[in-house]
Amino acid sequence: LAAADPRVLALAAQVTESREQDIPLLLLKLKGILNSVSLGCEESKKIKQDIYDYDLTRYCMLVLRQDHSRLRGGWATAAQLAEILSHGCVGLEVKEDPEEFYKTFLPSAIDNLLFLGRRLQARFIRAIKDEEKQDFLHWFQTVTDAICWLFGGHLQLAACVLQNDHFLQLLITDDVETAIIMMSVLHNILRVNSSVLLQVDEETLHSVLDELVYKLSSTTNPVVGNAATKLLLLVAKFCKQLVKLLTARYKGLKGLLSKQWTGKGFDRDLGQLLDLLYLEQSNGKGEMQRQHQAACIIQAMWRGFQTRKRLKKLPQAVTTLQRSFRAKRERELQHLKKQKEDEALKLQMKLQRQRAMRHFHERQLALLETIHASQVSKYMEEMEGKSALTIQRFWRGYRARRNFHQQRQCLKEYKAAVIIQRAACKFLEKRRRRRPLSPWKDPKALTDERRLALQQKVDDYIKLHPASQMSEEMSKELHMQAQEKLAQFLLRSRLDQRAAQRRGTLLAQVNTDVELLMNAPGLAETTEKDLDVFMSRSVPVATKARQSHNTMLKYTCWPWWKKLGDEFAEDDVIPDDALNAELGTLFIGGRK
Repeated sequence: LAAADPRVLALAAQVTESREQDIPLLLLKLKGILNSVSLGCEESKKIKQDIYDYDLTRYCMLVLRQDHSRLRGGWATAAQLAEILSHGCVGLEVKEDPEEFYKTFLPSAIDNLLFLGRRLQARFIRAIKDEEKQDFLHWFQTVTDAICWLFGGHLQLAACVLQNDHFLQLLITDDVETAIIMMSVLHNILRVNSSVLLQVDEETLHSVLDELVYKLSSTTNPVVGNAATKLLLLVAKFCKQLVKLLTARYKGLKGLLSKQWTGKGFDRDLGQLLDLLYLEQSNGKGEMQRQHQAACIIQAMWRGFQTRKRLKKLPQAVTTLQRSFRAKRERELQHLKKQKEDEALKLQMKLQRQRAMRHFHERQLALLETIHASQVSKYMEEMEGKSALTIQRFWRGYRARRNFHQQRQCLKEYKAAVIIQRAACKFLEKRRRRRPLSPWKDPKALTDERRLALQQKVDDYIKLHPASQMSEEMSKELHMQAQEKLAQFLLRSRLDQRAAQRRGTLLAQVNTDVELLMNAPGLAETTEKDLDVFMSRSVPVATKARQSHNTMLKYTCWPWWKKLGDEFAEDDVIPDDALNAELGTLFIGGRK
């Protein structure tokens, strides 16, 4: 594949890195790139393909929807971008996904160009100064020329232009100058594709013909009448079956043409049109035909009035469309930015992995050169064992972190449940204390008969179960045993109470440490106050930690000949002495 044009590459990079308001002016450089080569040559096709592949053509299309009155360059930049878009699409042969280009991209480009034409037409009509009106008219002419150039290079777009709602709204205008320009666009469409009116739907065809007949009936300007007459003549010549539609739908058209437009300077075209209409319809006209003609003219004028009434309500719809377009464009740019960041991250990770593997293999080769051949197998076994341990260590760390993150939410929910339960218990206890005590009810007094009956039952039970006789020595011995068991029980209960208190204290300390660890900030956000929370105030603990730290520093500062035994160890392996010192000073939560 041939390399892309360096000018296109540089411009694509500038557009990607620039702000949104600077993109239209940057895209104007495409005009110089396209004009640097002759039209139709292979180099021109290659440049247009590069511009499309790097989405510069799509940028031009999307920029046309913006409000250029607030951007640098103004509407002149928009007109030039419309011209660049049409020249960049004509002669372009897309090889990858041509269906998307012809069925999606080109119709969208036509829609955006017509939308830009509507904006320029509206500002031309509202303009007051003559110089400002001439500028807007010139830009409007440039945009319509770009549309004609585009559907001239892609014939299938002629029907797309006619069926577009913006085209009909541009054609339906009372302004003479813009109306003439739009009728010239319609003339070019019929000249490029004479059968296009048969390809569009019936409603679109009727709307176009209604507007042409309305212009003939509502104006006395000979320029507008000449343009409308030529269009109707072109329609009648190229599409013979449409002559019947003209004679049947517009009964008073022949009388209107002969009475109002005879002797206005275009009698030749007018005579040809009248001849075609008279050939289709007989000369005899009855009262019903005249009424039908009058009804058709009234309907045409009414439809024109209704259409203009609807056009006055369009600014709100245009605002909504602009908002949705800006939101969609923002989402597309965000997606494109995220995609580029992901690709850059993947490339960086790939380069890091390649660099690490290359460094690892270089170390392996250097070590194999220094090891005797008989020790290679033993060395490889040791390396495999260390590699397995490293993989296991990283896996266990990953699994522990994953389990911790999974249990973190459960721990929060458990603490929340405990707090809720504690609050509920306190509330119920307070409510129980506030509840008034029920008044004491004296027990019912025993009657004499009931007392005698209970006494009789007690006597009978004593007779059936006489008490065993016990000597004084046995009674004292039993008393001593009971005293010993009571003392043992009291001692054991006191020890159990101390153990329970110690367990509660340890649990509270563990909960405090866990809360400190969970709420601890990241290393980038840590301050000196955060470090004081994890620092011990105990002098022995601090002394032991300082000794352990000094031991590890000395180990790292040893000369190379003292660490020959640890040559093949991992970077994060710590000697046993240093490890014992470190574990001996393990400390969490700011306590001893």
